[in-house]
Amino acid sequence: MHYDFQTLPQRRDTGSAKWEQMYRDQPNLGPDIVPLSVADMEFENPPEVKQALREWLDGAVMGYTDPTDEFFSACLGWQERRHGWTPKREWVVTSPGVVPAIFNAVRTLTSPGDGVIVQPPVYYPFFMAVEASGRHIVRNPLAVDRTGGTPRYRMDFDDLERKASNPANTMLVLCSPHNPVGRVWTRRELERVLDICARHDVTIVADEIHDDLIMPGVRHTAIMSVARPADWTRLVVCTAPSKTFNIAGCQASVNYVPDADVRERFVRGFTDVASTELNCFAYSATIAAYTRCDAWLEQLLGVIWSNYQMLRDFMHERMPEVEVYPLEGTYLAWADFGAWGLSPQGLERFMHEDAQLYLDEGHVFGSEGDGFERFNLACPDHVLRSALERLYAAARNAGLLGPNGGSQK
Repeated sequence: MHYDFQTLPQRRDTGSAKWEQMYRDQPNLGPDIVPLSVADMEFENPPEVKQALREWLDGAVMGYTDPTDEFFSACLGWQERRHGWTPKREWVVTSPGVVPAIFNAVRTLTSPGDGVIVQPPVYYPFFMAVEASGRHIVRNPLAVDRTGGTPRYRMDFDDLERKASNPANTMLVLCSPHNPVGRVWTRRELERVLDICARHDVTIVADEIHDDLIMPGVRHTAIMSVARPADWTRLVVCTAPSKTFNIAGCQASVNYVPDADVRERFVRGFTDVASTELNCFAYSATIAAYTRCDAWLEQLLGVIWSNYQMLRDFMHERMPEVEVYPLEGTYLAWADFGAWGLSPQGLERFMHEDAQLYLDEGHVFGSEGDGFERFNLACPDHVLRSALERLYAAARNAGLLGPNGGSQK
């Protein structure tokens, strides 16, 4: 079956958070502007998911709903089939999203005043989870390796060792694959993370929400496929179908907590704030996504990769001073506009007012992201092409480009 990734859904005035935010911030944007910011997709949902929801709704009573055997089987089977490890049913803890799961893990598995290690530039709710819980943010910034000519982020393991060795720092929130830089950590990298955290008794909360969104020639390694049983007392893994199948509104996250004591604390944290149930639509949507949508996902990945190549090649040919980083995973491209010499606020203003581009600004991922922009590639190719042409025209008009497309300084 051939799926439609060319038609742009009508999302304006539907309550879409991404679209509503764009028009609140920029009410004078033209009607043809599409936000390339928040990480949901400008594609229709998989038809198999929509059909499953219709079938469920026809016979449903929308009361309080618990997970069924079919739900557990779908979740466990997906991890085994797609990611090469076999979770146990009792390890599953559901939550209404990965972000609530991370907030809960920080609050329940650390103590007030503890340090929580993050690896910026990184998904900004990580900072929010730490600060909201009365813990301290401990930065272990990613480093950029240019030895191969192409820039590539890597973990600074020496710095991670130093930070983890401080007994006040009790948790690492790991983004795997990494949002926004697009790295997919290798097995060896994850082994080193596990070894460091084992030596210093640091709990790892692994956000693997982008684990299905892997580009050609790259393989995602689930941290549970590397972890030893001795690591389980320090490990929580957060996954969800929401990013992969564009069903964030169904509010379903599937978290794996292999240690019984850790799991009891984690579950109690949700119970204490009366957040113990999923949206009743979440179960049928998840079952369909994890059992009927492999073909849709494979076609989606081809579209994302093609869009990334378009972005990369456009910048190389027309705006070579803008450095697009390699994309290994996620549908989010990370681009460095630092050569333009604009402040973070100036770059944001240029994007919004001159280029009429609504992206995620790099500075929201930490100061390490200053001068960067994050492009959401989950859109029809004509939408991305139009956005890039607007960007080029605005940069030329602003005198940011030289006569051959180079930076004019």
